[in-house]
Amino acid sequence: MLDFLMKYGEEAIKESTLEIWNNPHPGREYEINISFPEFTCLCPRSGYPDFATIKINYMPDEKIVELKSLKLYLNSFRNIYMSHEEVTNKIYSELEKGLKPRFLEVIGDFNPRGNVKTIVRVCSDSKLMTNDE
Repeated sequence: MLDFLMKYGEEAIKESTLEIWNNPHPGREYEINISFPEFTCLCPRSGYPDFATIKINYMPDEKIVELKSLKLYLNSFRNIYMSHEEVTNKIYSELEKGLKPRFLEVIGDFNPRGNVKTIVRVCSDSKLMTNDE
């Protein structure tokens, strides 16, 4: 049995890079909404898994993100010890750096653990930071 070998999904995650593509409609204003409901990372204090839905909303300028590479990038956090705040801000920073979008918002909607629910929202427009959710 070859259990010591990495599974093909683990290999794909390990070798993945966030791919940035040219926007096919750079002159048009439109919005892209992505939801990733199976996000996991590890609590840096306890080591327990944290589960979340990561929502990415952006208005592209010259670049867009390739979705399979985004999926693999988000899956790469599953064995990383990182707080809710840190992981949401890291995802935002990486996307902002690569895309340079007209608008970007990343929401980490974490499942309750220990009777505490956390939603972390990082946004390129501070006026959009409201508590109406």
